[in-house]
Formats: sequence, structure tokens, C-alpha cells
Amino acid sequence: MYRIKGLLTVLSAVVATAALLPTASAASAASAASAPSPASVSAVSAAAPAPCAPVWSSSTAYSAGGTVSHHGRNWAAKWWTQNENPGAATVWADRGACTGGVSDFVVSEAQFDALFPDRNPFYTYQGLIDALHAYPRFANTGTPATRAREAAAFLTHADFESVGLRYVKEINEANYWRKCDYSRPYGCPAGQTAYYGRGPIMFSWNFNYKTAGDALGLDLLDNPWLVEQDPSVAWQTALWYWNTQNGPGTMTSHDAMVGGAGFGETIRSLNGALECDGGNPGSVAARVATYERITAVLGTAPGSRLSC
Repeated sequence: MYRIKGLLTVLSAVVATAALLPTASAASAASAASAPSPASVSAVSAAAPAPCAPVWSSSTAYSAGGTVSHHGRNWAAKWWTQNENPGAATVWADRGACTGGVSDFVVSEAQFDALFPDRNPFYTYQGLIDALHAYPRFANTGTPATRAREAAAFLTHADFESVGLRYVKEINEANYWRKCDYSRPYGCPAGQTAYYGRGPIMFSWNFNYKTAGDALGLDLLDNPWLVEQDPSVAWQTALWYWNTQNGPGTMTSHDAMVGGAGFGETIRSLNGALECDGGNPGSVAARVATYERITAVLGTAPGSRLSC
């Protein structure tokens, strides 16, 4: 998926448009393979959340049937297990969202508040936690350092694209009409100006609303406003791109962070030659500096291969 983006420059009061352009069919196939089916999402969301079981612990051994909570959801062990993350290992069965538990996401609420002190109130920590069910392997794969680095990388790009999570939607309304591709068979049923950038990565274009909506079990093509009305949906669209789309790069940002390619490859997956390989070294340096700041707050080293 070619993702052509106007860069949001964090110099003073600035924001430019962001756009997500289409990629090859391989990325769409990855989306279908990695994301939950609409039926499964709808079935889970239809049930009233149960109370949260005790939080999962990596040092505890669980026998078959043992129930834990992790990332705001209950999980049941299919067989004996220890030190296998719920959502990232097949031993755990997802029992749905739960209430009353304690978040064990690698980024605590206090850290989130420290990272984004001036964010728009729309971007809630709970909205991010609620969105994690869509891609449970996100920031939940590999060593503790790997998990923290992936979360830091994701939040770095969210920070950069929405200027510290200050903007919920693209402010240049003159560009709204450009984000409708009428060559698609489904057109733009919400109107030509309805598919402007929204959310942490300024998610845009009718084909992205269609593809991500299908993957997430949400009708975003007909109701794109959900992305600016529901914090969880906004975070889910960002996670959809992060976990399933290569963009102008050769791998998803999730694969880059868990496979050792490094933070620099996530920049390539977002903006490719617009920033990498000398395209905009200043922008790359700004992203790297933000990533280093966020990893420091999370108490982990940034790792290698930071630039592109």
C-alpha cells in the first residue's frame, strides 16, 4: 500500500494532511490473514463484559482451564502453560473483554499521561487498551524489551502524525475531497469529502476505510466518522495499518520491530522515499529523537537500526 503523507511538522502550530494510499494485493491479503473476522468481533462485542480474572503472570504455571486477564480481556488456558503471553500464543483462548481489572499493557497509564501531557482528551488511555483486542500480538510478542520497543515505535509515529495527539482530524479541509477514489466499485457512499485523515495516524481514503472496516468488523465506509467519535476505533485503525500493511516498505511495522529490522524500517513502511534514503533526513532525525525519548520513559534501550 503506497502511503503518501503530508508531514506534520512539530515546529510551532502546524499540521499538514496525511494520506494512506493503496498497496499491492499482498498487503490486503496480510490484512485478511492477520485481523479478526467481522463475525468474531461482532460476537465478542455483543456479549456484556465479564469481571476480569486475576492478571496473567509470566512466572506462574497455569493448568488447562486456568483463567487470567491480559490487556483488558479474559483468557483461558487450553493446556499447561508458563511464560506464554495470552494473545501471542495458541495455548490461550480468548474469552472476551472484561471489566474491573488492572491494565498490564507494557505502557502504563501514568507513562501514557507523561508522554502526551497536552493531548486532546479524545485520545484516552482506555481507548488504546480497548483497541488491543483487534491485534493481540501487538506489543505482546518477544522479550519484554522487544514489546516495549514496539509500543514505543507505534506511539512515536502517533505522536509525530497527530502532533502529540493534539489533532483528531486533518485540519486542512481544502484537501478533504481528494481522499475519495471513485474508481473503486464501492465508491464513496458517505460523500466525497468524508474520508479525510482521522486518528493517531491521520487514517484516510475511502479504500482504507473499506479495507480496515472489513477487517475490524466495522462499517467505516458508510460511517467514517466513527474514527473521530470512538477512541477505541481510532486506535484500531492505527493498529490495523501497523500490523497488516507494508506501505512503501517491505514489511509491516510490527514485523520490523519483532523481527529485528529496527525502528528505521517502520519509518520506511510509513513514508518510504519521502523520508528515507535522503528524502527528508530532518524528519527522520525528529522521529528517531522522539523514539529515543519514549523508550527512555518506558525504561528500555532503543535498540539498533534506528534510521533509514
